[in-house]
Amino acid sequence: MEEMMNRAPSGSQHELRHGGQRAVVTEVGAGLRSYMAGSRPVIDGYAETERCTGARGHTMIPWPNRIKAGKFRWQGAEHQLDLTEPAAGGAIHGLTRWASWGLISRGEGHASFGNVLYACPGWPWVLDCRIDYVLDDAGLGVTTTATNIGAGACPYGTGAHPYLTVGTETIDRAQAQVPGSVYLPVDDAGIPTGRAAVEATRYDLRTKQVLGGRKIDVTYTELARDGDGLARVGLSLPGGPAVTLWADAAYPYLEIFTGDTLPQPGRRRTGLGVEPMTCAPDAFNSGDGLITLEPGQSHRASWGIDPHA
Repeated sequence: MEEMMNRAPSGSQHELRHGGQRAVVTEVGAGLRSYMAGSRPVIDGYAETERCTGARGHTMIPWPNRIKAGKFRWQGAEHQLDLTEPAAGGAIHGLTRWASWGLISRGEGHASFGNVLYACPGWPWVLDCRIDYVLDDAGLGVTTTATNIGAGACPYGTGAHPYLTVGTETIDRAQAQVPGSVYLPVDDAGIPTGRAAVEATRYDLRTKQVLGGRKIDVTYTELARDGDGLARVGLSLPGGPAVTLWADAAYPYLEIFTGDTLPQPGRRRTGLGVEPMTCAPDAFNSGDGLITLEPGQSHRASWGIDPHA
């Protein structure tokens, strides 16, 4: 009983280790709460005694980012989701990030988690969801798999929400490199209004640049990829630590968030939000990158963090 009375806000804590690396994944949302390389933090996470804020380390299923007014039409039917971002009047970051995920398997450097997303207001389908974490010599790898186990085809998207850090109090002194040549301008509710080239804007980070005081909260696309097919976002200090987030071809979009609008003033600009996404914000309405999962069909997407970059 005493153990049950002292549960962490994010549930059970699952520590993974490999060499000098250590990551902690939580029961709630199967989220990445912390990641250390030796004594150096790789992500700007949160304490075991805290509730996750700012979606730190969350995986977003069955949509990333926002749905305008929480409304969308699918195969002729209207759907209304709960408004989980009331101030903006929208639904944000999916339906599974506050759910309890079951542990499927684990070892010293790996763990797998599962959750069945059943029908709920605005979502009449059923998904079998799985997240696999692996720590190895290359760093951390994360694979998200969703299978439609319902009777009808459903819309689908996923994303992840880590905040990278190179150990500075704020990200202002850090250098960032983002491989997107196009960004999606947004309205006051964070909904895309079109597409624009990054060239000659504050969003152009195709070459490594000091972030300074620039404020960014937009999606990048038209991502340049390396020879291995991966898109990479880098954060570094001159002559100091560096970290890279990579995303495979299942993620054609990257949201970059400097954290200026977080409701907790002390957490603003303390890490760089780098969010690989399979679709654009409001894809349930625009169709931009939206995936259709037929009954029995699965979708798999992988991203990871290299703390040695």
